[in-house]
Amino acid sequence: MSGKTACFTIAGLAMLGTISQTAAGGRAVECYEPVRTPAIYDTVYEDVMVSPPGQQVDYVAPIYGTRERVVMTVPPQVTYEVVPAVTRTVYRTVRVDDGGYSWEWRVIHGRKVLCKIRHKARYERVAETVVIQPERTRRVVIPAQYDSIAEEVLVQPEQRQVIDVPASYNTVARRVLIREGSSGWRRVHIPRHCQD
Repeated sequence: MSGKTACFTIAGLAMLGTISQTAAGGRAVECYEPVRTPAIYDTVYEDVMVSPPGQQVDYVAPIYGTRERVVMTVPPQVTYEVVPAVTRTVYRTVRVDDGGYSWEWRVIHGRKVLCKIRHKARYERVAETVVIQPERTRRVVIPAQYDSIAEEVLVQPEQRQVIDVPASYNTVARRVLIREGSSGWRRVHIPRHCQD
């Protein structure tokens, strides 16, 4: 293939799909080819908040236990009681009759006579109650009564703790457009010897 034929081939390809004077055998003055510039993208990395900051409350329930305690169930009381007298029985001999004289009829030697009779004193043993200690009132104290009871007591109060939770982030990749693609025409240089 000659150099001139090669020039015509290049020029024909540059203007493919168009009808011009060059295709009709005229002289090419300027030639252009369509040019498509692709868009340019890049990957950028950025931190994205996954969860916002907040607070978390930790709660620990109170702890209770059982404790035994002695309490008074009946208070002390004061009463008074009568203490009877202390006595003793004493026996003694007492004269119950002084004796003396009396007149009475008697029969002596078959005859009824009035006689003066002498009587001796008469004694008897009698019992007598003697008070050794008189009756009295005594103060009596009744002591209090106590019982052991079980009661619920607080061993450890409830606890609340507020914890600050920071925000959570995650790094994500994002494709961004740096320059948009474009379409245009680019001038094609035609060698001088191809123009003839």
